[in-house]
Amino acid sequence: MVKIITDTTSGLPADIARRYDIPVIPQVIIFGADSYLEGVEMDNAAFMARLTTSRELPKTAAPPPELFAREFRRLVPTGEPILCIHPSADVSGTVRSATVAKDDFPDADIRVIDSRVIGSPLAQMVTLAAQWAEAGATADEIEARVRDMIPRCRIYFLVATLEYLAKGGRIGGAQALLGGVLQIKPILAFRDGRVDQFDKERTHKRALARLKEVVLEQYPRNAEGYLSVMHAGVHEQGQALADELGAALGVGHVPVLDVPPAIVTHGGPGVLGVGFFVA
Repeated sequence: MVKIITDTTSGLPADIARRYDIPVIPQVIIFGADSYLEGVEMDNAAFMARLTTSRELPKTAAPPPELFAREFRRLVPTGEPILCIHPSADVSGTVRSATVAKDDFPDADIRVIDSRVIGSPLAQMVTLAAQWAEAGATADEIEARVRDMIPRCRIYFLVATLEYLAKGGRIGGAQALLGGVLQIKPILAFRDGRVDQFDKERTHKRALARLKEVVLEQYPRNAEGYLSVMHAGVHEQGQALADELGAALGVGHVPVLDVPPAIVTHGGPGVLGVGFFVA
């Protein structure tokens, strides 16, 4: 059976990782001189607690190649293909690390996929890939299906402040918003592998209403859109958004995922986003 690997930027729930035996490679979180493996040496709660009290913003680093090599050494002897599905190479060095590690196993069928996304849609891709593998799909079939999903992904999100994106260098096409940051509440999009400006409103309430409007306009009615909601420390808002969108769109279950520390580092606390796939 094809083996699937991802990393912590997906926010893949632990129960799903266990259910399908998916290795989740940890990102590196750096506070000053201290570094931690996300989800191994520092969980979400500990990260959020330290983030809110730290005088300086944390930094992130991609997993070192050795973390991938460790999994490859374990899985390659099974003779099964390995598919590594990771965040956009424009915002993370994870794909590069996986590729460096892969090069040490020239005779193995290891495929590294740049998903061009982050967060809950990445988790959805990984979950589906694992389900397809369990159902007996080949590596070629799974890779083709995942790559078909990449250009169809839509991510829209709100941030409490643009400070984290700006200082972390991940603000991308939303750079133009910085001049009026105190006067506006931006709706951002993650597209073409990076953060971009989508729209802006005067208040959080209006920005949230616009976010809902966009999802209702774009969500496919005659296909699987795999709707998901993600948040950073605002679970009640995330659940309320999931319930409202699910009811409006007739989606029975809308997963609500925590935004993992490696993403909160750049988006900041209070991130609230929606991910889905158009037809």
